Formats: sequence, structure tokens, C-alpha cells
Amino acid sequence: MAGQGQGAPIAEFSRRYHFSASHRLHTEAYDAERNRAVFGKCNNPHGHGHNYAVQVTFRGPVDAVTGMVCDLGELDGFARTHLLERFDHTNLNTLEHFEKTVSTTENLSIAVYEIFQQFAGARLERVHVEETSNNSFDYAGGSDMPVGSI
Repeated sequence: MAGQGQGAPIAEFSRRYHFSASHRLHTEAYDAERNRAVFGKCNNPHGHGHNYAVQVTFRGPVDAVTGMVCDLGELDGFARTHLLERFDHTNLNTLEHFEKTVSTTENLSIAVYEIFQQFAGARLERVHVEETSNNSFDYAGGSDMPVGSI
């Protein structure tokens, strides 16, 4: 038990946020025909949109006074300023996160992770982004999987 020489209990806390955005999957590395072949209808020159659900999960000690992993009000304020105001009802391709990378939801997951990694109230464990009822993506940081690991 906390207070008897042991550390505070560790818990995970997850919070969901929603936003709508459009994007076009396209890379300058391919010509028009190859872009259409690789990205299909998602390469529509006018783009297409999604109602994204983002879940962020934090891990940390349960505060002995508040009983929480982090201050929910602080987290919501951070999310409003750094995620929702920047991403909601926008074209993802116009954002700095996607200037040099394709606006796939895999890359969106990485961008969301990088944003919430800056939240000082608790340690970010992972992000989960739902693009459609069939497609969701998770990112927990890191890169360079060992050869043969997939």
C-alpha cells in the first residue's frame, strides 16, 4: 500500500477525442497512374473525409490526494489547443505534419502521438486512432523494428 514504503499504485487512463477532417492520399514520389493504383479512391483530387476518434492512453502513479493519474481538465485543455483546434474541420494535407509525408492514418497516429507526448501531466503510453468502423491504427512510439520481426 502507498504510504507504507511502497510507491503509489500505477494505472492507465484513456481519453477519447473526436474530430472531422479531410485528406487526399498522394505522394509526389509517384506519377498520377501509380498514385491511383496504390491509393485508389483515396487519391481523389478533391479529397475525402473521415470522422476520426482518437484515444490517448497515459500511465502513471495514482495521486494519493486526487486519486487520478492526471488532471482531466488540463488534459482536455491541452487536447483542445493542440489537437482539436488544429485538426478539426481541416484538410490534413495542409498541416505542417503532412508537408513531407502522406496523410495516412498511420502517419496521423504518429502525429497525434508526438503532440500528446508533450503533455506534462502524465506519461503517454499509446494512441489509438479510428478512421472508419473497419480501420483503426495504434502507435506507441519508437521505430526501426528488427529485421524479420514482421
